Amino acid sequence: MTLTVVHYPTCQVHLDEDLAKTSNRVCKKCFGCEVYVSVDPAANVKTVQTDISALLSTNFSFNFLIIEAVHDSITVLPAVISPHVTGPPPTSTPSLTTSEKGLTETTSPKPAKFSTTEPVDRTVTVVMPDQFFRVNLNLLIRGILSKPTDFIEEWLQKNLETNNSMTVVNLVIKDGYDRSMGEYTGLLAPFSKQNPYNCIFHVQEYHKNDVDKVEQSIHFALTSEYKNISFAIQTTNISIKHIEPKSCLEEETSLLYGQYIWPETFPQVTAERGCRKPVSNLAYRLCKLDIETDTTSWDDPNMTNCDKFATIPDISNITVTPDNAAEVVDIIQDLVDVQLSINSKLSSSELVLVMEKLSEVVHVSIIELKVGVDIVNIVANILLSETDVTPVADIVLDLMDQMGNSMEFQGESTNIKSPVFALSMINVDPDEFSGLTFGVSLSSTMNPEIFVNQSFVSKPLAETTATIALPAEINNFFPPGVRNTTRVQFHFYGTPDLFQDPYLINETDGNWTLNSFVVSACVNNSQVISLKERVVVTFKHEENRRSKCVFWDFQKYSGLGGWSSSGCETRNISPHQTSCLCDHLTHFGVLLDVSRDPLDPKDVRILTVISYLGCGVSSIFLGITLLTYLIFEKLRQDYPSKILINLSAALLGLTMLFLIDSWLSSFSNYALCITTAAFLHYFLLASCTWMGLEAFHMYFALVKVFNTYVPAYLLKFCTVGWGVPLVIVSLVLAIDKDAYGSSVPEQAGVALESTEQFCWIQNNIFYYITVVGFILIIFLGNIGVFIMVLIQIKLMRANKPLAKSRSALQDFRAVAGLTVLLGLTWSLGFFSFEAGRGVLIYLFAICNSFQGFFVFVFHCLMKENVRKQWKAYLCCGRFRVNETSDWSRSVTMDVRNKKANLVKSGSVHSDNTSSTKSLTPPCNLQNTHTARWQ
Repeated sequence: MTLTVVHYPTCQVHLDEDLAKTSNRVCKKCFGCEVYVSVDPAANVKTVQTDISALLSTNFSFNFLIIEAVHDSITVLPAVISPHVTGPPPTSTPSLTTSEKGLTETTSPKPAKFSTTEPVDRTVTVVMPDQFFRVNLNLLIRGILSKPTDFIEEWLQKNLETNNSMTVVNLVIKDGYDRSMGEYTGLLAPFSKQNPYNCIFHVQEYHKNDVDKVEQSIHFALTSEYKNISFAIQTTNISIKHIEPKSCLEEETSLLYGQYIWPETFPQVTAERGCRKPVSNLAYRLCKLDIETDTTSWDDPNMTNCDKFATIPDISNITVTPDNAAEVVDIIQDLVDVQLSINSKLSSSELVLVMEKLSEVVHVSIIELKVGVDIVNIVANILLSETDVTPVADIVLDLMDQMGNSMEFQGESTNIKSPVFALSMINVDPDEFSGLTFGVSLSSTMNPEIFVNQSFVSKPLAETTATIALPAEINNFFPPGVRNTTRVQFHFYGTPDLFQDPYLINETDGNWTLNSFVVSACVNNSQVISLKERVVVTFKHEENRRSKCVFWDFQKYSGLGGWSSSGCETRNISPHQTSCLCDHLTHFGVLLDVSRDPLDPKDVRILTVISYLGCGVSSIFLGITLLTYLIFEKLRQDYPSKILINLSAALLGLTMLFLIDSWLSSFSNYALCITTAAFLHYFLLASCTWMGLEAFHMYFALVKVFNTYVPAYLLKFCTVGWGVPLVIVSLVLAIDKDAYGSSVPEQAGVALESTEQFCWIQNNIFYYITVVGFILIIFLGNIGVFIMVLIQIKLMRANKPLAKSRSALQDFRAVAGLTVLLGLTWSLGFFSFEAGRGVLIYLFAICNSFQGFFVFVFHCLMKENVRKQWKAYLCCGRFRVNETSDWSRSVTMDVRNKKANLVKSGSVHSDNTSSTKSLTPPCNLQNTHTARWQ
C-alpha cells in the first residue's frame, strides 16, 4: 500500500484559544494544516486511518526547529473525490509503504531518535523499526590475556557489526559456563589451557530481515573459530532467541529540572526533550532493554545539559491535591537530596517549608505505601544531616502519626524502616485482641529490624534494643467500628534530635540526658491514659548509671515539650537494661543522670578488683576479731572493747552485703533489691554511728575526765548505735520505697566500684541527706576528737618523762590506729574531684574496703593482751602461756570497782606490759585503766 500527497498542504496560524477547543496543549507557535493523501491500492479505511495517525505522530526536528503534531487534533476522514485546492504545486512527493506488520519509512534504515518539546498523546501502537535477539554463549579461550573481557567484547563487535546492520547491546560476561545450557557437541576441541566464559547479550538488527536468516547469520559469525599465535577463541555452546520487547510507554516525570513528558519510545532508543532551562539544550532518556528479563523500562534521565529548574522555596507555589500528592513528595525528595548534597544542612526556612508541605500531603490524601516510604526517607535524611530539627519536632512527630493512620497497605500489617526511624502499623480485630508486643533491634550498620508478637510479653524480646508491650486493657480504648478499622502504630526513633529538653540540666535531683532510643505506641483516634494494666517498655542503653523512665510531654513548658516521669515507674533489670511501667501511651525513653562524671572503664575494673578483694579480706578478719573478743571474756571487760565489738559487727554486715549485693541484684527481683539496698544503707549508717560513738567515748575518757557514774552506759550507746540508723532507713522506706533499687556502685559513695548491677539508693535527695550529710556530720565530730587527742598526747609527753621515751614508730601506730577506729579515711570521698579525683578514689577504695583488716591489725594483732590470750588457749607446748600469770591477774584487778567509775577505761589505753602508760590523769586506784592505744 502506497500513500501519496496529492495536494500541497494548506496551513494557517492558530491562536491558543483555537487550539484549546481541540486539545489541552499549549504552544508558542501553532499551525493548523489540511492535506489530501492518495491510497494505492485501496485498503481498509480503519487501517489507513491508524497508519496515517501513527506516521503524523512522529516528531520532526531540524537544528533548533522542532515540529510536533498534536495527536488530539489529528482527524483522518475518507474522501472519494479530492476537492480543488489552490496553491503552488508540490515540489516533492514523499513515498511511504505499509505492510501487514506495520509502517516503515523506506528512507531510514537506522533507528530514529525522537526529539520533542511538548508531550505526545499517542493512542496507536507503532511497530518498532528494529528487531532484537537474545544470545547466550559459552566459549573457551586458550592462552593468557591480560583483559579477557575487553577482548571478548571486541571480538563480538567485530564479528557481528561488520555491515552496520546489527549492534551488540547489554553485554554481560561471566567466568565459567552457564550449566543451564545443553552440551553443544561438534564445536568443542581439546585445549591444554582452557578458560571458560559465559556471555549474554542482545543483538539489535536494523534492516528487519527474515528472522531465520538473521539467526543463521548470528550463529555463523559466533561459531567461526578465532585463532592466532598466542591464543584462540572457540564457541562451545550457543543459544539464539528472537524477542519482541514492547516500547516504553509515555511517562511524565517531575524533576529538579522541571516537569517532562517522555513520549512512547522504541527499545534501545534515546528520547530527547528540550531543557526547560536553557531552552537551547536537550535532555535524554533511554528506553532500556533489560538483559535479565528481556523487557523494557525507562532509564534515569540524563539532565547533564540542563540547569536546575526548581528549588525548595519553589514548592510553596505547589497546591497539593489527592491526584498530585505522590508527585509532590517525589519533587520534595529530589530537592532535599540535592540541597543536602550541596550543603550539610537545610536552612530553618527550608526545613519548615518541607515539613509543612509534607504535612499537607498527609492531610489531603490517602497515603500509599510507596509514598509513605518516600516521606520516611525524606525525614530520615534530614535527621542524619546537620540540620537543627528542634523547631519542627512537633510537626515531624505529628506527621508520622497522621501518616501511619491514613496509610493504605495490603494485609494486616506493614513496616517501614530507615537508618534512624522505623514504623510498624498493625490492623487489629478488637474481638480477638489479647495484647501486642513490638520490638526493634539496631545493628552496627544502623539498619533497624522489627519484631511483632501478637500477645502481651512483659519480658523484653531476645536481641532487641527496645520493646514495648501493650496489655489487653488497650482494647477498651479502641474506636467503635467494624473489623480492621482499628490500627495500632509503633514508632522507633534512633536519634534524640526530635526530643531536646533544654531544662534537663536544671533538674533538682541531678543533671539528666537521654540514655536510650525513643519508642512510642498509639491507637488511631484514641487517647490511652490511666491504664490499670501497665504498658511495659524495656530499653537497652550503653551507660550504666542512675536512670529513670520518662515520656515526652507535648504540653510541658507552655507547649514547647519536655520529658516527664509522671505515670511511669522505673525498674532496673540489668546493668544495661531498664524496664518502664507506664499507665498511658506516648513517646517513651530513659534518662541518665550525668551529674557525676564516669570513671575510665580501665579504672573501674581495677577498683572493682580492689573493692571485692578488700571486702573479702575485711570480712574474714572482722570475723576473727569478733570471735576473739566474744570467746575470751577477759578481753571485753572494759567499755572500749565492747564498743569495738559493736563497730566490728556493723562493719562485717556492711562488707558482707557488699560482696553479695550484685549476686542478689542478678535475680531481678524488685522486692529483694529494695530489701538488700535498705540493709546495706542500714549497716553503712550503723558503722558510721559506732565510729562516732567511739569518738564520743574517747572524748569523755581522755579529755573530759570526771568521776560520775552513768547508769546503763553501754545500753544507751547501743540504742543510739543501732537505733538511729534504723529510724533513718524506716523513714526513707515510708516516704518513698522506690528510693531504693538497682543502681551502679559509682553512685553508692562507698568502696565498691563495678559495672555490675548494684542495689542501692537511687534518689539523689535521699542519698545526699542520709548518706553524704550523715557521714559528713560524723566525720567532722571525729576529726575534732582526733585533733584534741593529738594535743593531749603532746601535753602528756611534755609533762611526763616516761612519755618522752616513746619512739616515732609507736606514735605512728597510735595515730594509724585512731584513724582506722574513727573512720577518718572516709573523708577521702569528700575530696575526690577535679585533678586529684583518680588518686583519691583509689586511696578511698583501698583504705575503706580494707578497714576491717586494719581494725584486726591495730586492735587485735598488735595488742599484747590479745596475743597472750591466743597463746594461752590456742597454742600448745612451749608457745602456751600460763593463764595464772601476773599478766592474767592484772587485767582483772579492778573488775569489782567498775560501777564506781564514769567510764571504766579510756579509749586510748595499753595493757600493763606495755611501755605506754595511761593517758588519763591517775586520780586514784579506782581510775586506773589500761589503754587500747599503743
